[in-house]
Amino acid sequence: MFRDWFADNLGVSQARKEQVYLDICSSISLEDASYWIQVLFAAGIATLGLVLNSPAVIIGAMLISPLMGGILANGLALAAGDVILAMRALLNLLLSCALAIAFAVLLVSWLPFKEMTSEIAARTRPNILDLFVALFSGAVGSVAICKEAKGVATSIPGVAIAVALMPPLCVVGYGIGVAISINPVKGLQVASGGGLLFFTNLVAITFTAMLVFLSLHIDNLQVKEKVREWRNTHPESIWMQGILERLPAYQKLKKIGSLPGRLLLIFMTIGAIMFPLNQSLNQLRKEITLQQQENRVRRSAIDLWQQQFATFSSGETRSYIGNISTSEKNNKLTVQLQVFSSKQYTPEEKNNFIQQLASRLGKVPELVTLKLVEIPTASSELLRPIPEEKPPEPVINIAQLQSSFLQEVQSALGEMRLPQPAQMINYELITIPYEPLRIRLVYLSERDIEKDAQVLLADNVRSKLDYQSALVSMQRIATNLGVISFEQDQSTLTPDNAKLLDRAGQILQQFPNLQLEVMVNQELEEEQEIAQLRSQAITDYLKTQWQINSDRLILGVGTEPQRRAILKLTVKSLRRPPIETIPETF
Repeated sequence: MFRDWFADNLGVSQARKEQVYLDICSSISLEDASYWIQVLFAAGIATLGLVLNSPAVIIGAMLISPLMGGILANGLALAAGDVILAMRALLNLLLSCALAIAFAVLLVSWLPFKEMTSEIAARTRPNILDLFVALFSGAVGSVAICKEAKGVATSIPGVAIAVALMPPLCVVGYGIGVAISINPVKGLQVASGGGLLFFTNLVAITFTAMLVFLSLHIDNLQVKEKVREWRNTHPESIWMQGILERLPAYQKLKKIGSLPGRLLLIFMTIGAIMFPLNQSLNQLRKEITLQQQENRVRRSAIDLWQQQFATFSSGETRSYIGNISTSEKNNKLTVQLQVFSSKQYTPEEKNNFIQQLASRLGKVPELVTLKLVEIPTASSELLRPIPEEKPPEPVINIAQLQSSFLQEVQSALGEMRLPQPAQMINYELITIPYEPLRIRLVYLSERDIEKDAQVLLADNVRSKLDYQSALVSMQRIATNLGVISFEQDQSTLTPDNAKLLDRAGQILQQFPNLQLEVMVNQELEEEQEIAQLRSQAITDYLKTQWQINSDRLILGVGTEPQRRAILKLTVKSLRRPPIETIPETF
């Protein structure tokens, strides 16, 4: 007989079958305090790991895996047709899930922060691949339970991590906690996603455990007789049997139907959950395909620009890309390039770029649009100042000498070129009685100018001014100010967002030649107008609180499926800024 041959080859003896059956029956006792402590602590560890976005902590909760025993008991009950074991296992599992979810809700309600982390989001959209992971893991776990411990015990931690029963339950608790305290719609969406993942694992493990136990013939007559003797002395089994005997349909439930009927029941359950899982997989496939297409367009545009348009014919650098974004609607592709250039591009060059990009992407040129934002650099021919006429007969007095000196400083510093991507935005002269002149260069950059370069620039300033004792220092204004996060389908600014905008407003007031780029993103499932509402909220705040005109704001819509706005400072006008003279006294 195949089942006996299979059991013999796995080393599962008759005595081992009896032991496994009795161990599983004993493991789902409602009176085992240590089991409930494990459920409680595993739920606490998993919940904190999820909100802290810590994979290591979440894995710790997986390894405890207290729910595995109840699920394997369900599989054994279906394989053996044991209605008493099935009812005990079902009751144990329901109470365990309720306890874990309730404790997760309690923890989330106490926490001062409830932001959805990537670990939580990863468990809200299960797909059919998660079903197959659970099927394989349940089979390995069932075999590992039945087989004598001769090294196979190392597979148990792996099964616990692969299936991860507790984290999805805690995601359900997190979603309910968010629904109660913040956003009912968003919270219920998260809870339903985590619940679907847990139910998928539950059904898959139960099914594969049932198949393994059937294949090992663990329900033979000798085993059943041994279990019957044990059950007659086990108080919890006697209590459950007494409850079942009071039910009118107990005689029908006693057999749980025939084996084909039990298999049909679990196959129907698997078929029911495969429909939403397959939909989720298709959605994931579409998102990945869309992202791959965007990456291909961005890569082609960047490569083409760097190869054909970023340098002069002599090989000297003409421009470099500061930012790139793409969007496609109604099969029409729009590429927005922000470049820092020393010479303005002609319409013919822009059209040439469109023609070559369309050729690379296999598109019709008429369906490709280029939005080129050119930011002149310090070496741009557009920025070279018109030389000022000197007065024919200058009056020699203190005011004139000071004005002449300031003009010399302005001329000397205005011709300076800082290492890319740094851009000069202001100069400050600090005078202290009886001390050398101090010059502070204020520049905009995403990183500090290296120390060696700063020394060279300071020497260059002293040389141009013929003022070797001048003390030259540098102050950097960061290009990237930060990110503003929004709730689902919301455009309201939080106190943290207001602090970031206050910082931006203060910088814009202090440096009139700067402007703020705001790239607003939204998730795919959000309303189309939400990006415009978020942009308007940011504009209104800066105008109301800091009197920043809208002409100093560059608003755009990003392509990343995220609920956030990225703030970035750029130079509004590279015209030479006025020198600030700051007198200081003791």
